[in-house]
This record gives sequence, structure tokens and C-alpha cells, in this order.
Amino acid sequence: LMMILLPIYTFLLLYYRKLIRKFFLDVFSSRHKEQVEGVLSDSKTIVQGYMVGLLLELAIVTVLNTVGFLVIGVEYAIFLGLLAAVLNLIPYIGMLVATVICMAVTLTTSDNLSDVLWVGAILIAVQFIDNNFIMPYVVSTKVRINALVTIIGVLIGGALAGISGMFLSIPAIAILKAIFDRVDSLKPWGVLLGDEQKKVGGKTSKKQKT
Repeated sequence: LMMILLPIYTFLLLYYRKLIRKFFLDVFSSRHKEQVEGVLSDSKTIVQGYMVGLLLELAIVTVLNTVGFLVIGVEYAIFLGLLAAVLNLIPYIGMLVATVICMAVTLTTSDNLSDVLWVGAILIAVQFIDNNFIMPYVVSTKVRINALVTIIGVLIGGALAGISGMFLSIPAIAILKAIFDRVDSLKPWGVLLGDEQKKVGGKTSKKQKT
């Protein structure tokens, strides 16, 4: 049912996007129009950047997983590589699930126990590369929120809407940060959600030096 309804929801949201934009502009007073336009513009940029980053990450992780699986000679290497990459899109939880599934499939299709261990090792290595190189330079530059808020948001999103909630939680939090950053009374919340600790620390040091 969800597989049928999600494309319909997506189509209708895109079809009525101008109406929705007009609603947000009209529902606030004219003196807030510039702020609302800024939030809508930032939200569009955040979502587009996040989606492009995820697609690039998906492609890179799929290639790394598949090459590793082909090297050790496991069955269904391409399928398992793609499956692990798709599950990896779910922050923090997805790769753990992918590792369990891939190792279980390999255990049932291979007579060599070392293949199962190698699958786990490959996924751990790819996860290390993803966390330290791919994610920071491809995805995280599009959405600047800190790790603590990300984990909490993913858990809340999963509790509210399952896997789709986990997937949408990060851009939703990023959009909230864009709103907070443009409302004076909510700026402290924007700082709390953001990942600007080094910048804040640098400013503090400069003041102390002065």
C-alpha cells in the first residue's frame, strides 16, 4: 500500500508546489515575507543537495561493495553490494542491518566460513571509508547538523514513520535549522542543531585573546 501511495503523494506535492509556496507566503504577514522566501529557498537547496549527495554516495558505496564481493567470489555479489548500499542510506542503523543480511546470505550460499568473515570485513571497511571520506565530502557538506541531533532525529523518525521516517529525518531537521537561523528568537535552537562547534570555539578563543 505504501509503495502505491508514496508515488502518488510525491506527484501531488510536486504538482501543487506553487500553491503550497503561495500558501506559506500568504499565511504570514507581509513583514515576514522576506524571511519566509529565504526559508523556502534554503529548504529547496537543502533537499536538492541532500538528494544529489545521497545518489552519489549510493553509487560509490555500491561499486566498493560489489568490487569487494567479486574479489572474494561470493554469490549474488552485485545484488548484495546494491542492497548494502541502499540500506546504508539509513544513518547509523542501515549498515548494521546490511551486514547481518549479507553475512546470512553468504552463509547459506557458501561452504567456506571465511567468505562470511570476509563479507563482514569488506562492509566494515567500506563503512569506514564512507563515514570518514564519502559522507563528509559528498553528503554532509549539503546538510550541516551535528551527529547527536542526527541520531536522535533518526530514532524519532523511525518511531513515527518507520524506514521512510529515518530517511526523511535528516533533511527535515536541516529545514528546521534553516527556519531557526532566520528567526531571531529561535537562533539558539539553530546553533544547537548545527555542527559549528569549531567555528564557535574559534570565536571564543579570539574573544579571550582580545
